Amino acid sequence: MASVLPYKPKPGEIPTDPGVYRFLDADGRILYVGKAKNLRARLSNYFAPLHTLHERTRRMVTTAAKVEWTVVATDIDSLQLEYTWIQEYSPPFNVRYKDDKSYPYMAVTLGDEAPRVIVTRNRRIRGAKYFGPYPKVWAVHDTIDQLIKVFPIRTCSDSSYKKAMATGRPCFPGQIGRCGGPCSMKVTIEEHRAIVDDFIAFMSGSDKRYTKRMEARMREAAAAMDYETAASYRDKLQALDAVLNRSALVLSEDTDADLFGVAEDELSAAVQHFIVRGGRVRGVRATTIDKELDIAGPELVDQILQRAYGAAGAEDIPRQVLVPTLPDDTAELEEWLQSRRGKKVAVQIAQRGQKADLMRTATLNAQQALMLHKTRRTSDYTSRTKALTDLQEALGMSEAPLRIECFDVSHLGGTGVVASMVVFEDGLPRKDQYRSFSVNETTDDTDSMYQVLMRRLAHIDRDEAEQEAIDPMADGEVDTTRKRPRFAYRPQLLLVDGGQPQVAAAARALRDAGHEEIALCGIAKRLEEVWLPDDDFPVILPRSSEALYLLQRLRDEAHRFAITHQRKKRGRDITTVLAEVPGLGEARIKALLRHFGSVSKLKQATPEEIQELPGIGPRLASSIHSHLAVGSVTAGSGG
Repeated sequence: MASVLPYKPKPGEIPTDPGVYRFLDADGRILYVGKAKNLRARLSNYFAPLHTLHERTRRMVTTAAKVEWTVVATDIDSLQLEYTWIQEYSPPFNVRYKDDKSYPYMAVTLGDEAPRVIVTRNRRIRGAKYFGPYPKVWAVHDTIDQLIKVFPIRTCSDSSYKKAMATGRPCFPGQIGRCGGPCSMKVTIEEHRAIVDDFIAFMSGSDKRYTKRMEARMREAAAAMDYETAASYRDKLQALDAVLNRSALVLSEDTDADLFGVAEDELSAAVQHFIVRGGRVRGVRATTIDKELDIAGPELVDQILQRAYGAAGAEDIPRQVLVPTLPDDTAELEEWLQSRRGKKVAVQIAQRGQKADLMRTATLNAQQALMLHKTRRTSDYTSRTKALTDLQEALGMSEAPLRIECFDVSHLGGTGVVASMVVFEDGLPRKDQYRSFSVNETTDDTDSMYQVLMRRLAHIDRDEAEQEAIDPMADGEVDTTRKRPRFAYRPQLLLVDGGQPQVAAAARALRDAGHEEIALCGIAKRLEEVWLPDDDFPVILPRSSEALYLLQRLRDEAHRFAITHQRKKRGRDITTVLAEVPGLGEARIKALLRHFGSVSKLKQATPEEIQELPGIGPRLASSIHSHLAVGSVTAGSGG
């Protein structure tokens, strides 16, 4: 591989002005679009020696055949031009967004003579005012049903409206009390427009004004003994309460903000966009993102905000935008948003209080959405089939790896070394065949990996022989007295968590065990590189590759299982140590762990602090402290 790209611009050719750059392939297709405050400084990062580049950046620049740039007057102009080109050309190496679904909205058609309220997924109705998005269609219909009791605006179709206005006969929804527009013959167009304005004001967050007004009118009617009118206002208040109770007050009533919770890994990201108006969450939009290049958190947030507000109207941009981390060009983003909104916009981090609590909720939702996105991709039959086929081709295997075993080593500061083996068959986990290992004496992670694989590989020949004993015998019967071997089947592929050193250790184990027919690879977490034995360069799978998703899930599952085993083992160890203390039974051991909350806090406790627990006197507290101190020294010296 050449160390210098043939299309690298000559020194001094790239300007130092702000601008937008784009990498193109030999056919002129735009591969990647980016912006920079200083084009020369930014592009120089791409033309560094190839071996120093991130693997995926290296793939992008070697795929490209030339680079072009456009100088602009200000950083704001570069931000706008970058967004425009990304939308126009959809470059394959820029992040790709996938809305989880086409969300339903509540829309008020202000462009009509008599505006009506509808449920729609179409965001391009001219002159319409939108509210939402809502997670479910029934939630929009239910909200409309409650609100038209208070704000009786038109709900009938355009054809029904025109027919009613032409004939002077109310539309059918108007006859049954489901439409309050002029077609019902109860209000004029001007009066109806005023009710529509009140409807929009309420939905935009002006909650108190209407509830206070109706409460006052209800009391006045009751004082005047007009109980029928008072009951009408009571019913309207109940309808408003029903709507408001569905969106609890999460922030102060004067808060209008958009909050973005983000969860990401090396391949994907999930975004939960909470739309808060009048202190209430009025809508939630979920998006998943495929990342082709490795981009940092601030740059990802920058891209998310550009997409969220690139085509937004002034009314859809709030006073405050809350994000998990600030983009590098926060000031330019604020100025750009302000130019679109017409008023000041602040992009901030939610650091404390209710906003920080809501950010944690959004982030938790994003984490669950990311996990669900990855699980769905892995569990889908078509995706699994493609993943196994792609993996076969990428690793040069003669057959698809229908059984894959993944190994991970975990330790705590060099002690308590454990390992896990997780099994996927046909792309799905076989949890009944997961195994865990304890490693007592080892020098490092690679030695641990070698030991664990030798122990696992030793079962192949023996277990296959045992398996024959429980297969159907000559007379067609099955020997049910024999148990299935613990490692019943031979894997087509071994996957280890790690890069070249771990793969080399695993390859040595395969050679020593005499099972070099089993394919082997490793996946390095930081760059998601796939390493093969004796290869100087990794295999780079596309970010959107189903094969990479499968390997990543295997690696993550092995890591989770190893950590779980380690925690259980540490829990058993501490229980064993405490059980040796005279006078300390199972109930008191549980009470101790429950009182201190963790093993580390219990070990750090003084005899006086241990004595605070009911039923533990000075002598027993001193004995517990001494045993824990001895146990800690023993664990620390075990290597």
